[in-house]
Amino acid sequence: MKIFKRKLYNKLQEWKNDSQGRTALLIEGARRIGKSTLVEQFAENEYESYILIDFSQAPESIKKLFTDVSNLDYIFLQLQLQYKTDLHKRKSVIVFDEVQLYPLARQAIKSLVKDGRYDYIETGSLISIKKNVQNILIPSEERKLSMWPMDYEEFLWALDDTTTIPLLKSVWKSKQSLGEQTNRKLMRDFRLYMLIGGMPQAINEYLETNNFKNVDLVKRDILSLYEDDFRKIDSTGKISLLFDSIPAQLNKNTSRYQVSGVLKNERADSILDLIAELKDSKTVLVSYNANNPNAGLSNNKDLGKFKLFLADTGLFTTLVFKDKDFTENIIYEKLLNDKLQANLGSL
Repeated sequence: MKIFKRKLYNKLQEWKNDSQGRTALLIEGARRIGKSTLVEQFAENEYESYILIDFSQAPESIKKLFTDVSNLDYIFLQLQLQYKTDLHKRKSVIVFDEVQLYPLARQAIKSLVKDGRYDYIETGSLISIKKNVQNILIPSEERKLSMWPMDYEEFLWALDDTTTIPLLKSVWKSKQSLGEQTNRKLMRDFRLYMLIGGMPQAINEYLETNNFKNVDLVKRDILSLYEDDFRKIDSTGKISLLFDSIPAQLNKNTSRYQVSGVLKNERADSILDLIAELKDSKTVLVSYNANNPNAGLSNNKDLGKFKLFLADTGLFTTLVFKDKDFTENIIYEKLLNDKLQANLGSL
């Protein structure tokens, strides 16, 4: 899979230079947005050596190392032996990938950072959910960064287009017109982004196959992963229903998400915890109603009045047609563009 340029890379560099080992970095985000790829690329480019511990695959012998951090020399020795990698003081980084799967490793960060020999980067999905941090001491030595799907500029970079965004910025600043023909071309490119979205796996599939059906299948797989995660944190299925109903709710063009139309006998005020968990998963964006347009919207927002949007436009378009099989590309694109224009109007 092709490695794409991400803006967050610069934030990682800033953390490394500013922190100088005084904090660990925790990168939070939904699954399949490229957290592990970005961190491994950063570790390979910016350090003499690195060890990546993937807690979705790590053996018990590795996990047990973090149950007792009283002897760090022993832990570092075992890591070097088992991963066959030498660690160098202040020149190496240890990555805890999918750290939410083994919370004791996250708790160990406090002692590891205090030791100061190496840098530490953690990645996690749904990591803010309460069940993932029960009975552990959350380290204050963490600096958090949120990661999202690739934005439009990053999408264009993946297509080897580094001129469009600077051109648009220049035209906007000078208040010049691009002309109808150029504008049509730019809008086609933007609609392509709305269709494919910013999930690296979907973009890679498009670049390799130029086949929207294959891209759609990739996105359906990602949505299935999200559904599995939702079931793990909410066995009632309410979170899944709230998520799946986002396109229908937006299509109604109402002033808010109508919870009672999705969950019988429920009101928005009664499911604030579920909305919080959806928001923490970073699979959705929550837009709250605020009657006062002045600064400090957070002081005026109404938690019971909100709209939900998917964090990725490509996943949104696939979710719209989730109950239908992919047919001819031309039919899919026409339906998709009409639906997108209608729903984007409610943003």
